[in-house]
Amino acid sequence: MAAFPARLFLAFRLALREMRGGLRGFYIFLACIALGTGAIAAVNSVSSAITQSIAAQGTTLLGGDLRFELNNREANAEERAFLDGLGTVAVSTGLRSMARLPDGADQALVEIKAVDALYPLYGTFKATPDQPLPQALARQGDAFGMVAAPLLLDRLDLKTGDRLLIGNTALIVKGSIETEPDSVSEGFGFAPKIIVSREALQASGLIDTGSLVEHAYKVRLKQGAPTPAAVEEQAKRDFPDAGWSIRTSERAAPNLTENIRRFSQFLTLVGLTALIVGGVGVANAVRAFLDSKRGVIATLKCLGAPSAVVVMVYLFQILLVCIIGIAAGLVIGALAPWIAGYYLAQYLPIPADFTLYPRSLALATLFGLLTTFAFAAMPLGNARQVPATALFRDQGFDRLKLPAWPYVAAAALAIAALAGLAIFTAYDRRLAMIFLVAMAGSFVVLRLVALGVAALARRSPRLSSPALRLAVGNIHRPGALTPAVILSLGLGLTLLVTLSLIDGNLRRSLTGTLSERAPNFFFIDIQRDQLDPFRALLARESPGGTVTEVPMLRGRILAFNGQDVTKMQVPPEGRWVLRGDRGLTYATELPRNSTVTQGQWWPEDYKGEPLVSFSSQEAEQLGLKLGDTVTVNILGRNITAKIANFRKLDWQSLSINFVMVFSPNTFAGAPHGWIATLTDHGASAADEARIMRSVTQAFPTITSVRVKDALDTVNELVGQLAVAIRAAAAIALISSVLVLAGALAAGNRARTHDAVVLKTLGATRAMLIRAFTYEYLLLGLATALFALLAGSVAGWYVVSQVMKLPSSFLPIVALSTLVIALVMTIGIGLAGTWRVLGQKAAPVLREL
Repeated sequence: MAAFPARLFLAFRLALREMRGGLRGFYIFLACIALGTGAIAAVNSVSSAITQSIAAQGTTLLGGDLRFELNNREANAEERAFLDGLGTVAVSTGLRSMARLPDGADQALVEIKAVDALYPLYGTFKATPDQPLPQALARQGDAFGMVAAPLLLDRLDLKTGDRLLIGNTALIVKGSIETEPDSVSEGFGFAPKIIVSREALQASGLIDTGSLVEHAYKVRLKQGAPTPAAVEEQAKRDFPDAGWSIRTSERAAPNLTENIRRFSQFLTLVGLTALIVGGVGVANAVRAFLDSKRGVIATLKCLGAPSAVVVMVYLFQILLVCIIGIAAGLVIGALAPWIAGYYLAQYLPIPADFTLYPRSLALATLFGLLTTFAFAAMPLGNARQVPATALFRDQGFDRLKLPAWPYVAAAALAIAALAGLAIFTAYDRRLAMIFLVAMAGSFVVLRLVALGVAALARRSPRLSSPALRLAVGNIHRPGALTPAVILSLGLGLTLLVTLSLIDGNLRRSLTGTLSERAPNFFFIDIQRDQLDPFRALLARESPGGTVTEVPMLRGRILAFNGQDVTKMQVPPEGRWVLRGDRGLTYATELPRNSTVTQGQWWPEDYKGEPLVSFSSQEAEQLGLKLGDTVTVNILGRNITAKIANFRKLDWQSLSINFVMVFSPNTFAGAPHGWIATLTDHGASAADEARIMRSVTQAFPTITSVRVKDALDTVNELVGQLAVAIRAAAAIALISSVLVLAGALAAGNRARTHDAVVLKTLGATRAMLIRAFTYEYLLLGLATALFALLAGSVAGWYVVSQVMKLPSSFLPIVALSTLVIALVMTIGIGLAGTWRVLGQKAAPVLREL
């Protein structure tokens, strides 16, 4: 046993001595590891920065220690007494409405936030020009003060002192919103925000029976009060029918946190793709390096060095280089949150100061080490098999087979550990498993594609052109570049094609297909006494339009079959149904855009127990079946209904759709408003502007939403997300380029021998350049065709089967993929081959 430490120390010394010559041969290795590790470290560090910042600033982001939210009603006397007993309570009210200029020249959809004098309980609100918020919102004669988002001021060309109308009251612009401490916890809005006093909102007449209004009660706990978690439990116990949504400062923005974790996992998996693709580059770089050291390996064996010592010498060198690459990647990851803070601080709670996130950096380090070991084990096993006779005759790795089984087993264990780490650390482990299976399948398929291309080349007819004949022969000869090129570029290009097709189809649906099928307008908060004059106005302004109207209430799902939904294990795709309040309706007849898939629709004169029709897709995700019961809270009252049937909905039509439709007797006597759509595909932009202006002026309390504007907002958001996704895909593509360069470097010795022999036999440099160009052109075309096929199938599946949107092939993606593949293979191939063509013949011929 004493001999092992001595051998280990000797191997370490030899490794350090040999590395005195620098890192030549390891640059691609370094770049692959640094790039993949850096991507994973950066994504996870930024995610940790945001989530930890949300947790650390919970009270500020939430606006209190606890937040109680009620929809469509205010707290009753008993509930308000309970809240007041906890400490200081600040009340705010939120809703959407139309803001219009006094002369009726223009209007815009706005998010209204009405606050009281105690706002904010935590944090600091700041406006430009700087002034106390109560002073800015104070009443001035017949109008009230307001502060607005800069976007609204720009859109309506407003400045300080100008007037704006909402509902039945006038507002005076007192400034623009610069810092709103609790904006993150209130979620994403489709319209710019204005902040007014609660007195101003009451005077506007916008709050009426059935209005879609959110009342938030933010509590600063008094000294000696129970913990927020204890208060939450007490509120649920003492007021089981209140129907309020309760959040504590520990969960200030749960939706944002969950979305960031999801998106971070997606980007982490893309980064892992880059690292695994880079692992192929690691294997090529290690193989090329060890191949260049075959004389040294043979010399060590001639001097009596055991094979184990030889392996340890180069294992130490590989690990040292790996550590350098990981360190470079960790620097990128450590700087990422600091850099992101300058760009995301206005949107997300991310610290602008420099902070390290050890868990994220440690995770990236583990991924980097496991990837290196997984892809270096096999070449190290080949190095062990280099015989001492290689010192006297050229005998490299090209003639060696698989290494001994311990090295194959070590590589398999490292890959299994890499997969286990990816699954264990994933937010959605099912998605991580699917990704890993797809990655393994991609390696197998790409290997089969390479074998197929080589087989086709082998069976090609004899060509008259010597250069082309040589290129085809190079594709199928032993030690050909075919597997390395197709594997390296195939993964990166397939990922790029998939993401490009998803992005392109999503944008096309938002701006084309969906907008063509969708209604022109949604109208919200229509009161019963407004229905007839509202219909008459639309008939006059849009004679060719179709108006659809349905009653609408808001309710929160509390239980399925009596089981609290907060204690149920729900798959991620179905959680949105249980998150917050849902729009609810009742109907006598089956809605026009629905089809019953199971069960029966109730009769028109049905008077029995409450029944509900549930969307079939969402019901399947939630594990519901016919006869199950659903308990919802509406206006502080719990209602339990039995599922009578399931419906298939056409969500892509963007028409009025509800997850749940109840039998009419369920909500007998419940106050509610109406929602309507106007569909007039012949209306121009000017017609739509006129219709919106007429509705806003005649019914200032009705909210008009132009669907195209909403789609434009979503499209802009998708574009911003696409930037991050494309950046991650670009990293994977860069890794592919590095792998390709490494593959060329690994084959340079064989290429040099071929070039020297051919030139000795009379081949000119021009002919060899043509031959290599043809070879890289054919390989690039084959890789591009595979990437187009595989990426198109993957993109179609995500768009049509997951997103349930129409999918189409985009020719520009095909053309760009083809160009990228050809430029990379030909350009990088010739760049690496140029030095080979300049080698002198004599030194090479002496080794043959």
